[in-house]
Amino acid sequence: MVLRVLVVDDNDSVRHALREILASESDIEVVGEASDGSEALRLARQHQPDLALVDIGMPLMNGFEVIRLIKLEVPRTRILVVSQFDSPAFLRQATAFGANGYVRKYDAGRELIQQVRRIQRQISEDLSSQTA
Repeated sequence: MVLRVLVVDDNDSVRHALREILASESDIEVVGEASDGSEALRLARQHQPDLALVDIGMPLMNGFEVIRLIKLEVPRTRILVVSQFDSPAFLRQATAFGANGYVRKYDAGRELIQQVRRIQRQISEDLSSQTA
């Protein structure tokens, strides 16, 4: 199964770095990149990704609102927050809006693939239980 991923961050360098980390895995495909919340929602509707990596601090619509709307409009898409904020309150809020995980940007080099794989296993388990 190829995991289809949408990368959402207002910083070009961060989006590029995340895309490079994901590109190191042969079964992960980046299907789109967004630099703001409105673009993220449009691309999520268009591409129906399995996973969206979402930043919290963005223009036009913050990450919490993006999470809420993607979960409402594209409910099968899982969300992994990738944020510079090391805040338990942000983690709780992101989870309350429907995020499936939270990685700090400065830990992304070490933890991103691990967290993506954890979510990929959840997706596979959900698909298996639906077909059983």
